Amino acid sequence: MRAERQERASLYTEVTSRIIAELEEGRLPWVQPWDSAACGCTMPQNAGTARRYSGINVLLLWAEGIAKGYASQRWLTYRQAEAAGGNVRRGEKGTVICYADRFTPKTEAEAARGEDREARQVAFLKRFVVFNVDQCEGLPEDFDAPMVGPDPVLAIAEADALIAASGARFQIGGGEAFYSPSHDFVQVPPQAAFHEPVNWYRTALHELGHWTGHGSRLGRDQKGAFGSEAYAKEELVAEMAAAFTCASLGIAPTVRHTDYIASWLSVLRDDDKAIFRAASQASKASDYLIAFAGGGR
Repeated sequence: MRAERQERASLYTEVTSRIIAELEEGRLPWVQPWDSAACGCTMPQNAGTARRYSGINVLLLWAEGIAKGYASQRWLTYRQAEAAGGNVRRGEKGTVICYADRFTPKTEAEAARGEDREARQVAFLKRFVVFNVDQCEGLPEDFDAPMVGPDPVLAIAEADALIAASGARFQIGGGEAFYSPSHDFVQVPPQAAFHEPVNWYRTALHELGHWTGHGSRLGRDQKGAFGSEAYAKEELVAEMAAAFTCASLGIAPTVRHTDYIASWLSVLRDDDKAIFRAASQASKASDYLIAFAGGGR
């Protein structure tokens, strides 16, 4: 049990240190230089199951894929590559990702039954190693097929459909974009105020990321005053939620608030689990929004 706790603590620290190093260099792991990347802007997925990765694993796999110049965001475990009839090429180094969940120990379940109460669950975190399909050989052709993103015009149309289907109170006007938790509405300046039309959608999706946190939806803490730690945490969630939603629709993410980097660094240095929680909440927020677009891609 002690070894498991040490392993978990080591993984939290290891991943958080990587994210902090990126932020200190002025790079945001959820906003990558997609224009110079070999692969198109998309969410990473498991090549064997087609299941999209979520939470902290999106940041880890995006960063690795772009750093290594992989042409795809499809990933496999060693065993999956073998099961598919291929193999990982000799000398290739995998990427460590995380699997988090909760379980109820048998002794706790028995004690809870005897005391007529809810059993307490225990969190666990495991590391897994995955390989990009570019690191493999002998895989079926469909594993290596390029991940083709949607036409930019269609991506914008899908974003429009998502916004309309969400039912969010959406006000267009003014000179600032914001979400009001107390009045539960989003305001975004008119599209003419943006140099590039696509930036209107990036901004709108950021504010809708905040909108998902309302008490009637995902129920995040949105009471933090500007400049507070709680405010910085909510901004971090909204930033990543917008990036995940943009990538799901085929729109390259961009950062909205570089001036919050110092605040985010402070949060991450104080708590090595903060980025895991924020990324998990961002995935839930993005999934909530993508459901309005029929699931994204």
